[in-house]
Amino acid sequence: MFLVNLSTFNLIIMSKFLNEFKAFAMRGNVMDMAVGVIIGAAFGKIVTSLVSDLLMPLIGAVVGGINFTDWKWTIVRERASLLDPDIMMPAVTLNYGNFLQVLFDFIIVALCIFILIKGINHLTLMGKKKEEAAAAAAPAPDPKPTKEEVLLTEIRDLLKNK
Repeated sequence: MFLVNLSTFNLIIMSKFLNEFKAFAMRGNVMDMAVGVIIGAAFGKIVTSLVSDLLMPLIGAVVGGINFTDWKWTIVRERASLLDPDIMMPAVTLNYGNFLQVLFDFIIVALCIFILIKGINHLTLMGKKKEEAAAAAAPAPDPKPTKEEVLLTEIRDLLKNK
């Protein structure tokens, strides 16, 4: 009997948890964030291709055709295993050229995002300036009279009629 009640309790908790998760996942902010992540990943691929396929070959040509990803410092060369001389152990290297490549990728991605955000902000600012100019060009509506002004106007009209 205790096991049956515990199972029912677990189902109730699980159902409540799933309902809360569904409400969370369907909230607008989460969906917007998911779209942003997907678009960001696609944008990252475009920028990575820009860097690796267009910019890095040009930079490599300027520095003498050197590929940055091949730059490395060998700490220990390839060697035979101590246990079995027929097995070769791979070399131990610090691949600083690959790090430079990733660093260039990051700098160019950050620059592209900066330019994109700056352009969006510029367009937004231009839109606000147009709205402000349209609001300034429109004549201001006459201010509504205060209660005292309305009362004085009524008294004036009554005195005029007598």
